[in-house]
Amino acid sequence: MPDGQDPATIKILGAIGDISAADWDRCAGLDDPFVTYAFLSALEDSGSVSAQAGWHPRHMVLEDGQGQIAAVVPLYLKSHSYGEYIFDWNWADAYQRSGGAYYPKLQAAVPFTPVTGRRLLIDPDLPAAARTDIQRTLLKGLVQLTEDSGVSSCHLTFINQQEWQLCGDVGLLQRIDRQFHWLNEGYRTFDDFLATLTSRKRKSIRRERKGALQSGLTIGRLTGAQIKPRHWDAFYGFYRDTSERKWGQAYLNREFFDLLGQRLADKVMLVMAEDGGDLVGGALNMIGAQTLFGRYWGCLDHYKFLHFEACYYQAIEFAIENGLGKVEAGAQGQHKLQRGYLPHTTYSAHWIADPGFRKAVSAFLVQERDAVGDEIDALTTYSPFKSND
Repeated sequence: MPDGQDPATIKILGAIGDISAADWDRCAGLDDPFVTYAFLSALEDSGSVSAQAGWHPRHMVLEDGQGQIAAVVPLYLKSHSYGEYIFDWNWADAYQRSGGAYYPKLQAAVPFTPVTGRRLLIDPDLPAAARTDIQRTLLKGLVQLTEDSGVSSCHLTFINQQEWQLCGDVGLLQRIDRQFHWLNEGYRTFDDFLATLTSRKRKSIRRERKGALQSGLTIGRLTGAQIKPRHWDAFYGFYRDTSERKWGQAYLNREFFDLLGQRLADKVMLVMAEDGGDLVGGALNMIGAQTLFGRYWGCLDHYKFLHFEACYYQAIEFAIENGLGKVEAGAQGQHKLQRGYLPHTTYSAHWIADPGFRKAVSAFLVQERDAVGDEIDALTTYSPFKSND
C-alpha cells in the first residue's frame, strides 16, 4: 500500500472508462453516490456528458511510484457555464469584453449536480498526513494543467470545507454561496420534528401535507427493485417538463435514467404521485451514507402542495426513518426555509490564469463573501424553529 511519500505521476484521462471501477471507487468510496464510478459512468455512457455537450472528460489520476492509483479528480473541460449552479457568467462576460477568452475552462465537479462533497478523491487507507500532501499535489497539478493547457481558469465547485480551506492555503480564490439543508436532530418520527417548530409553522406544514392528499393523490416512495421501467418512463417526462420550463433544455437524456436504475437503484429514492392509477408527479433523491440528496422534481398538472410534499416532507420522513443526518434539497428556494430547511454555506475555489483578472475576481469575492454571510445571518432570523432563548 502506498504511503504517499513515493514520487507521484499525474495522468489525464479522456473518459472514465479509461480507469477501472475498482480503482476509481477505491479512491472515491461509496458513501457519496455522485462521485462513484457508477454515477459518473452513467453520465458519460448515456452521452449526457460529452465533448459535444460541452463537458469533455479530463479526469485527473495520481499514481504512486509503484503505479498504483492513489487519487482521482472528476474533471471536465467546459465550453460554457451551463449545469454548474455556481454562476460565473458575469466573469466570462467581463473577461471577454476585455479581450480575453474565458472558454474553455476546467471544472472539477459533478455535472448538473449542486451537492456538496469531496472533489479530491483519495484512497482512504492512506495515512491522514499523506492524504493532505496528495491533496496539495492534486491542487498544484490542476493549476499546472490550467497553465499548460492555455485555458482561462479552473474551478472546484461544491467542495467540502476542508478542501476549500486547503485551496485557500495554496493560493486559489475562495467563494461561498448558500443552500437550504434540513438537519436530523435525532428525531424518531416526523411529529418529533414538527414539535420543534413554532405553532404557526407546525400547523402550516400539517395543512400542506393534508392538502396534498385531498386531490385524491396516492403518494409513495420507491427504492431499488421497486422502481420499474414505467416509473422511469413517467419520471423522465416529469423531468423534461420541468427542465424545459426552467432552463429551456434537459441536460440528461432518457438513457441516463435507465443506466442509473441499472447501476445505482439501491441508492435511488423515488417519490411518485398517482391520480386514478396514472403517474402524475414525482421527485428523485439519491441516498448517501449520511445524507439524502434531493435532485429532480416534475409534475404534469397543478396539484396544490404536491411539490412541498414530494420534495421536502417525504425526504424528511425518509431521512428520519433511515437514520440519515441531513437532507440537501438542491439549489435556490427560500421557500424551503419555512419547511425546516435552514441556510448553510456552500464552498467553491477558483484559479484564474490571467494575473490581472485574478486580482479583479479576488476583490469581488471578498465583497461577495461578506454579502453571502450577511444574507445567511438574515435568513436564519426567519427560522421556523422555536427559540431557545
